[in-house]
Amino acid sequence: MQTADLILRNAIVLTMDDMFHAYEPGALAIRGDTILAVGPENEILTQYTSLQVIDCQGKVLMPGLINAHTHVPMTLLRGLADDLRLDVWLLGYMMPVEREFVSPDFVHLGTQIACAEMIRSGVTTFADMYYFEDEVARTTAEIGMRAVCAETVLKFPTPDAQSFEEALAYTREFIQRWKGHPLITPAVGPHAPYTCTAEMLQAAAELAMEFDVPLHIHVSETQQEVETMRLEQGMPVVPYIKKQNVLQAKVIAAHCVHIDEGEIRTLVHHNTGVAHNPSSNLKLASGIAPVKRMLELGVNVGIGTDGPASNNDLDMFEEMRLASFLAKGASGDPTALPARQTLAMATRLGAKALHLGHLVGSLEPGKRADLILVDLRALHNSPRFRRDSQSIYAQLIYAAKSTDVTDVMVNGRWLMRDRELLRLNEADLIRASLDYARRIDVFLIQREQSLLSKLLALGEETAEEESFEVQAKVMVEDPTAIRQTIESHPAIEILRRRHYQEYDTYFLFDPPENSRLRFREDHFVEEDGRVSRVRTRLTLIGPSREGQFPKQVLLSRSRYLATATHSLRFYREYFKPQQIIEIEKERYRYLVRFQGTEFFINVDSVTHPPLGNFLEVKSRTWSRKDAEQKSQRMVDLIQLLGASPENTISQDYIEMILESNPSHQS
Repeated sequence: MQTADLILRNAIVLTMDDMFHAYEPGALAIRGDTILAVGPENEILTQYTSLQVIDCQGKVLMPGLINAHTHVPMTLLRGLADDLRLDVWLLGYMMPVEREFVSPDFVHLGTQIACAEMIRSGVTTFADMYYFEDEVARTTAEIGMRAVCAETVLKFPTPDAQSFEEALAYTREFIQRWKGHPLITPAVGPHAPYTCTAEMLQAAAELAMEFDVPLHIHVSETQQEVETMRLEQGMPVVPYIKKQNVLQAKVIAAHCVHIDEGEIRTLVHHNTGVAHNPSSNLKLASGIAPVKRMLELGVNVGIGTDGPASNNDLDMFEEMRLASFLAKGASGDPTALPARQTLAMATRLGAKALHLGHLVGSLEPGKRADLILVDLRALHNSPRFRRDSQSIYAQLIYAAKSTDVTDVMVNGRWLMRDRELLRLNEADLIRASLDYARRIDVFLIQREQSLLSKLLALGEETAEEESFEVQAKVMVEDPTAIRQTIESHPAIEILRRRHYQEYDTYFLFDPPENSRLRFREDHFVEEDGRVSRVRTRLTLIGPSREGQFPKQVLLSRSRYLATATHSLRFYREYFKPQQIIEIEKERYRYLVRFQGTEFFINVDSVTHPPLGNFLEVKSRTWSRKDAEQKSQRMVDLIQLLGASPENTISQDYIEMILESNPSHQS
């Protein structure tokens, strides 16, 4: 008779192996961190002896659940911003707050909270992607959970790296430090194809292959992501990342919501694991992944919660139930994703998706002792029918809850016994989390009071365009004659000329915010009428009047420029203006030198709304004396061009529209 360190007996044992062997009553023998044997209770007790034998009292003994995709430190951002589109949620709220608050201390606390929550949910292994991943790994290992920890790589500065090169160097050191650890599998985490350049994806793949570690990446999460990839690269997302050699690595592809059959077959060919995140995809309206077809074609599909800021929990029982229901509802087939297959996704298939199938995911001799006990005797699980051998799986997926998990073991060590966490103090964690919540609330409240703060929070490259400018505008009958004079008069030296079709969208806000935000789309028109390129910019404009000079020449306040890297819809939902006004115009723009001074001349035809034709002259200035001198020269220039300074208009186009119709809104 062999000696074991621990024997668990009198259990409903679900091995979740390839053949779905189950034993009732069953038993399992453990030595150290490894499963020695599993089978019918009488056989195990006959062949093995131990000083420690635990009566499981008829509970389900099964492999620990595997959360195939999450961002665990984001427990500290749970409930921060909800009911938003993915891009607004991520770029408008999550990333700005992360840039301000994420630190090793933040990550340590967030990981502790997440581990406590996941242990209570029966999770023994998770796949993470975040910043300061070394701290995630250290904290997880101290608690005793198992994890694949991927350090995030992005094409813009992050809380732990100011550049891609710095992030890659951090990742290399992180991998070298943790590779071979009994609980932690280090990984590379290029965030997504749309947040990484081709060069970055290639470098990340090379690093993962060099050390033979997983590569964790978001793939085809939204339809917009796929459409943008087709537009910019001429191919869907999966072929694009294949082209960058990403699929040569041991890939964990999160989401895969919008992929076609050809892409699925590519994933199968490259043994890519997929993490299905039903709650997050539904909450962010990203879509429904073709899980049924992926499984049919042989993809290893696991189940993930995604981060607790987009789910908003780490409850794998809830996730399993939703995954099964979602597959049925999306396909119209009630037999799609039956309970036993769903549980396999959360255990054995999830382990394979993380490239850990040789270690965990099923209760088999030689695998690590990662297991949980689930009590199905509660009222919401009653009664239990024994006619159908599959009913136990249905009970777990459709009726059981995370609160039914009573005991959790990882690597042969108990992390929870009789629903009591052994290594974490939940009360202390809650108190610490409330302090972070208070500080983040203050930050966001202050930010929401300033358009500039909201603009800067996006991380856009924002610059103050000029201190002040003098400007004058006059209505004209014949814009062609004005242009001819500009281009032919000897007193005017043309330094640069442009022809645009401009589309302006103004965001207006109620007091006390007096600034206006303009989203401008410039279409550059060539001499043959062809649009050669399109530029989009955001301009934050302060109150329009600082001083008045003779002939209605205006001294206006500074403005801030930022490249508009997102859609108009994104900015509309992010800034939440009280009013929106659209203006369309054709603009001939000249940079000229007149009387030794540089002026910008705009010859505009405003077509929507039909305001008419205008001559606008501007010049940058830095002092009141300089502004006075330039204002007089500006009057001379307007006269030279054949317009009357007596008819100068002191309003911008937006002010003219508001004055004529204050309630105007497009």
